[in-house]
Amino acid sequence: MPERHGDILKGNLIATAENQGFAPDRLEGQTPTSWWPGEEKMAEVEIGIFKSARQAYGFDDIAIVPSRRTRDPEDVDISWQIDAYKFELPVLGSAMDGAISPKTAIEMGRLGGLGVLNLEGLWTRYEDPTPLFEEIMELDDDRATSRMQQMYLEPIKLELVGERIRQMKAAGIRTSAAVTPARTEWMAKTILDAGLDILVIQGTVVSAEHVSQTTEPLNLKKFIRDFELPVIVGGTASYQAALHLMRTGAAGVLVGVGPGNACTSRAVLGIGVPQATAIADVAGARMRHLDETGVYVHVIADGGMSKGGDIAKAIACGADAVMIGSPLTSAVEAPAHGFHWGMATFHPTLPRGTRVRTKIRGTLEEVLVGPANENDGRLNLFGALRTSMATCGYETLKEFQKAEIMLAPSLQTEGKQLQRSQGVGMGH
Repeated sequence: MPERHGDILKGNLIATAENQGFAPDRLEGQTPTSWWPGEEKMAEVEIGIFKSARQAYGFDDIAIVPSRRTRDPEDVDISWQIDAYKFELPVLGSAMDGAISPKTAIEMGRLGGLGVLNLEGLWTRYEDPTPLFEEIMELDDDRATSRMQQMYLEPIKLELVGERIRQMKAAGIRTSAAVTPARTEWMAKTILDAGLDILVIQGTVVSAEHVSQTTEPLNLKKFIRDFELPVIVGGTASYQAALHLMRTGAAGVLVGVGPGNACTSRAVLGIGVPQATAIADVAGARMRHLDETGVYVHVIADGGMSKGGDIAKAIACGADAVMIGSPLTSAVEAPAHGFHWGMATFHPTLPRGTRVRTKIRGTLEEVLVGPANENDGRLNLFGALRTSMATCGYETLKEFQKAEIMLAPSLQTEGKQLQRSQGVGMGH
């Protein structure tokens, strides 16, 4: 890269970072080829003569380092905005039948979040799926997957798709729902006619360049350009894949391949990236896309977060908001009353999820914003985020993305022998 061009590009990048609330000092002292993650030779370890690999980290591997400043929690703003819609809580309810029903989506909206209904789930296959939820709760573990595969063979009904969206819309909340790429175009008109606000196109992995010799794949770029609603797409877990998704015009990108409590993709397929690294990589893609286009694409951490500290770490790694599933199933309002399964659990030939039990801990309000009556971080998730930000001295989510992160392999165990031996607090 010519020196003059490199100086101009770096100046533009620093200005962009400053305008968006990021730390431009992180760019100082770097060579032009290392400004963008993924375009430099990252530190690697040798797996063997034929293959090397980067080290990746999950939430349990890292810690947020307090800064020189602290704040009052009441002064902290944890709201976020995507497209024209502002939310008081940076949370999306995962599009999983055990977590989100039309009623729980309405309650999430009342509390300041965004519930995402699965438009390919039980709510759009059956007029009243309540008896099926009751049956799922009673199934033996060795029969659960096969019986659920049978339940999900019932065809999706477009009239129910529209009815569920209108039911949420009538409550006066912002509405969101998820479809897989294969059914997106089939449902598009029904979704628009029903008045949905935000569409999520979601799969185990969604790419901008799906190739098929047997079917006509969804052209994400063309669909998003022509569609009248903001679109969130995912999952993804790498810099290059996320950058290509951002270039389709998506308003947000979901980060997470296999980290959820109910997901078995990492075992079945052997794919995935630990969430802390995945989020940081995709946040790097966001910065490059911002510099290229001036358009900010939101990074949404999807999965792997069960406690308030996990959510705080996701934001500190670069996420703008989080998508959670299993924590919501511990609310008394959850449709499956303490049971949870992923969107691929019922795949007819290769299920990649399992039914798991969670524990009913409180109301949805107590799960999200408290008060908490337990000390393990599973209640008042966003009160914990607010307190974490205040403790580290940050006022907004974008500022918190600048927090220092440290590798901390002993974070979960140091001084916690009694908790672990007694199965309390951080020991369970």
